[in-house]
Amino acid sequence: MDSTTPPTRPLKFTGTKSYVATDDLTVAVNAAVTLERPLLVKGEPGTGKTELARQVSDALGLEMIEWHIKSTTKAQQGLYEYDAVSRLRDSQLGDEKVHDVANYIKRGKLWQAFEREEKCVLLIDEIDKADIEFPNDLLQELDRMEFHVYETGETVKARQRPIVIITSNNEKELPDAFLRRCFFHYIRFPDIDTMRAIVDVHFPGLKPALLTAALTQFYEIRETNGLKKKPSTSEVLDWLKLLLAEDLSAEDLAKKGTSALPRLHGALLKNEQDVHLFERLAFLARGQR
Repeated sequence: MDSTTPPTRPLKFTGTKSYVATDDLTVAVNAAVTLERPLLVKGEPGTGKTELARQVSDALGLEMIEWHIKSTTKAQQGLYEYDAVSRLRDSQLGDEKVHDVANYIKRGKLWQAFEREEKCVLLIDEIDKADIEFPNDLLQELDRMEFHVYETGETVKARQRPIVIITSNNEKELPDAFLRRCFFHYIRFPDIDTMRAIVDVHFPGLKPALLTAALTQFYEIRETNGLKKKPSTSEVLDWLKLLLAEDLSAEDLAKKGTSALPRLHGALLKNEQDVHLFERLAFLARGQR
C-alpha cells in the first residue's frame, strides 16, 4: 500500500438525525457488518425494520438496493431470470440478438449488489412472505457471495460483500440452517422515553402537555386486553400529525365522548373488532357508574 494512502476506516453505524437507533440496535448492525453476515431483523410491523436499512445506507454513505418480497417471489428472481419466450419470438423474427443469450438475462437484486464496484446495502424485505423454501434457496449465494449462470456459463462473484439486511414480520418460522448464517436482532417496541425521542425527531417543539397526554392515551390503547391489532410507531406518528393539523390540545384529548374512542381513532384502530371493543368498554364503564 502506498504510504500516502490513508487506512480504510471500519464502517460504524451510530444512527442518524432522522432515526433513533437504540444502543442494542447499533451493536447488532455493527456486529453483522464485522462478521460479514446478514442481519436478520424482526419486530412488530411499524417498528422501523425497513427504515433501518435506509438509514444504515445514509449513515454509511452507501448505495442501497431494495428487494421487496411477495408471496409469489422465488429466490431465483434475486439472481436472474432468463426470458426464453422473448428469445424464441426474436428467433422467429430473425433478430440477430438471439445469438447472444445474455440479451435475455434479466439481472436480479443480488446480481445488482454483487456487481457494484463499492460496498452497498442490500435490503431483503419481509422474507417471511415468501414460500418456506425461499430462505434455504439463498443459503449458498449469501454464504459464498457468488452464483452460477447456467445459460451463459459464467460465475458471478461479489466484487464487494454487501451489507445484507433482512426483515421479517414473523408470519412464518424461518429454517434453522438459514438462521445459523444470520446475526439476529429483535426490535422491541419503544418504551415511552424512546418514543418521546422518536416523536421529537418528527415533530420538534411539540407541546409537552400534548405529547404526554397523547402518549399516555396511546400506550393505554396498546395495553388494552383483547386488542386485535396494536397500533405501531408509524401509526402514532400519523395520529400526532392529525392532532396537530386539527390544533387539538391535551385538554381536548382528555374529553372522551360516549364511545370512549380516542380522537381521530382511525389512525390508531384499524379494524372494526377493535373499534367495537372500545365501544363495549365504554358501555360497561357507564353501567358501573
